[in-house]
Amino acid sequence: MTNPQKILFCGPTDDQTSALREKFSSNDYLVVTPENLAEGIEEFDQGNVSALVVPATSGTLPLALIQSGNLLEFLPHAVAILDADLKVLWANHQLGELCGQQAPLIGRPFYDAFGAPEILGPDFSPFHTAFSTRAVAKSGLRVGDKSYYDVEVMPVLSDVEGGQEPSYLVASIRDISEDVLQRQKLNAIYQAGLELGDLSPEEIFEMTTEDRVELLKAKILHYTQDLLEFETVEIRILDKATNRLDVLLAVGMEQVAADRTLHAEPEGNGVTGFVAATGKSYLCEDTAHDPLYMTGAPDARSSLTVPLNLHDEVLGTFNVESPHAGAFDENDLHFLELFSREVAIALNTLELLVVEKLTTASTSTELIMRGVVDPVDEILNDTAWILERYIGHEPNVCERLQRILKDTRHIKQLIQQVGEEMAPQTPHHHNVPTMRQVNPKLLNKRILVVDSDASVRRAAHELLGRLGCEVETAHDGEEAFLMVRSFHYDVVIADIRLPDMNGYECFSQIREIHEHLPVILMTGFGYDPTHSIVKARQLGLKCVLYKPFRLDQLISGVEKAVSISEDMTPEASN
Repeated sequence: MTNPQKILFCGPTDDQTSALREKFSSNDYLVVTPENLAEGIEEFDQGNVSALVVPATSGTLPLALIQSGNLLEFLPHAVAILDADLKVLWANHQLGELCGQQAPLIGRPFYDAFGAPEILGPDFSPFHTAFSTRAVAKSGLRVGDKSYYDVEVMPVLSDVEGGQEPSYLVASIRDISEDVLQRQKLNAIYQAGLELGDLSPEEIFEMTTEDRVELLKAKILHYTQDLLEFETVEIRILDKATNRLDVLLAVGMEQVAADRTLHAEPEGNGVTGFVAATGKSYLCEDTAHDPLYMTGAPDARSSLTVPLNLHDEVLGTFNVESPHAGAFDENDLHFLELFSREVAIALNTLELLVVEKLTTASTSTELIMRGVVDPVDEILNDTAWILERYIGHEPNVCERLQRILKDTRHIKQLIQQVGEEMAPQTPHHHNVPTMRQVNPKLLNKRILVVDSDASVRRAAHELLGRLGCEVETAHDGEEAFLMVRSFHYDVVIADIRLPDMNGYECFSQIREIHEHLPVILMTGFGYDPTHSIVKARQLGLKCVLYKPFRLDQLISGVEKAVSISEDMTPEASN
């Protein structure tokens, strides 16, 4: 007599399913109703299973499908059932796809499916833990450099004498590679930002500004290629004075593109100009059909450009390109924006170091100049007094005095020159102020300031000296006349209240010495009891400054006076 064929009947026990089971019961069939998954697997292991019956009742269908195992094929994650030896008893097709295995996995050790995975924890023996604790255990796997999996293991308990024991394990495996790699890249970008701005005090002291710029460029290129995996890169820095975008770093770009002059304008300056003008990132999917794109890298088919932002201020642009259309996605955009912020911070730090050195040099120079201007002016005044008395009588004395005069004036020039040499050069830092805001119209123009107030004379040295003027001073009218007779000046600025005369008298006598020498009169708060300004204007006075005057008023008045002086032929050149 042949053994009856075994039918596994999955589903709850109720009146409807009981009637169905009775219909299958006969001498030819043995209906087996497993209580749980463990019993079902055990029946399968015994063999001679001819059919699996799942009652299609509305209330029990979902549960029956799950118990039958069919629904597991539609789960988004890989699922496997393992025995006590960690061999695969059953697995859905997702597991084979996940680990790249074409051969059947049934009967193979679980870890063999992944080759030689590294167990990352937190549980380094999740399967044994699940067996021993009868609870869910979790761990992570790494395969190669870029594949990461999350493994969750649950024991399947079977009824035995004295309670329940785990007979099988259900493992759920989820591919978390993208999440892990993104976290790693975010951490790497953060570390890269620290590296970009990391300069030891010894390096800062020993390196020139150009050396620091080159080091920063090398670090940016390293992280762009190794971390972000972008081979073609162009970084431009915004010159706020001209609105021009100057190239800081260009690798893989056509020479004509690197040499191209671009401005931060939304039109006519390509994607780079648009990004710099708007402060918005731009993803160019296909260069052949993008109206903003201008040729950059050879054969580029797509590009990604982001602004270098710092506190809502655009410092420049960061552009990468690819020979493939649609090569960049939202993740690339996000990572490049994050990295660009770190680059902007590093550039700003570098600029702050330049400004610090520049400020130190400028402050030192100003302190020295402040200390020497009064003694230098005293020497000039005394030299002029002696020269006037010895001219025509003692040629040798006059020659020596002229040499003293030349060397004395040269002292201030040397101090300014040394200060500028101390200041760092800023070839890529167009937004950093220089030590002196030289006015081309006033450069090397000699100005005589006549005022009894030492603070006014000192302020004239500082304000006009920064503009590039050569400033000399006199305490009163007679001293001013002596200086004007002895030396050449482009402009004279005189207070209307001098110890020995008023402004009109000073103005008129200077006109008698040099008819066309421009004179500017100064007065405090419009105070003019002798009507010097009114009377001087009748003789041709063109400009009046009211103390305390603004710098722009001072510059405007001196520029106007200098332009008048340039129309006249100078009578002397001392």
